[in-house]
Amino acid sequence: MNNRKYIPILPENYPILSGSGLKMIAVITMIIDHIASVFLRSNQTMIFTFIGNGVNLYTAMRFIGRISFPLYCFLLVEGFIFTSDRKKYGLRLLVFALISEVAWDLEHFNGFSLSSQNVYFTLLLGYLGLNLLENINKTSLTLTKGLMMLALIALSVIGKSDYGISGFGFIIMLYVLRTQPLFQAIVGSCFLSSRWQAGFAFIPINLYNGERGFINTRLKSIIFYLIYPVHMLILYYIKLKTIGY
Repeated sequence: MNNRKYIPILPENYPILSGSGLKMIAVITMIIDHIASVFLRSNQTMIFTFIGNGVNLYTAMRFIGRISFPLYCFLLVEGFIFTSDRKKYGLRLLVFALISEVAWDLEHFNGFSLSSQNVYFTLLLGYLGLNLLENINKTSLTLTKGLMMLALIALSVIGKSDYGISGFGFIIMLYVLRTQPLFQAIVGSCFLSSRWQAGFAFIPINLYNGERGFINTRLKSIIFYLIYPVHMLILYYIKLKTIGY
């Protein structure tokens, strides 16, 4: 079908989403999640009933939003495998992590805070872990490499990056099980069990056809990266003007 290494669960004719399609789903579900988080925490408007329980708008939007993180992680693994320059890819993650921290703090804490760090730091730590894991696979595990991996795990906890150690482990798991999609989906759904709705992300993941899609230039990729901090700044501005804090 293509020269990509990812093998979906579904038969060959079913995967219809390119990497760009997955990116658009990740962006849309992320924005839905953040809108609910910022504006609808106290909203109790019931929109439907499920197994006798009413589901309000806030819960439904957060449910949808949980799909975004696994998609970003999956796209990170794909980027790691196919990038032509590992150093530039990692540097780009670092730059956008630093840029996004201002927007993250404003949206979540209305100012500077060390309570938690934005998801780009999680992706960066996962990316460093993938590089280290690949090096171990090519050579061998040494005490130094083992300590470096433990240091990355510790940073995900101490640094309070979004999704923390489970996010870091999820990225490593996606890479290790990339050729076993059914097992990957099962383990992945359990990995983020505290946010079990994230397991639904494996539906679009297994509709992935391995093609890059329309986000195929550096400028378009940068725009994709910028959506994360920019949309948080917009939400913060709207909150400031409407709620006042």
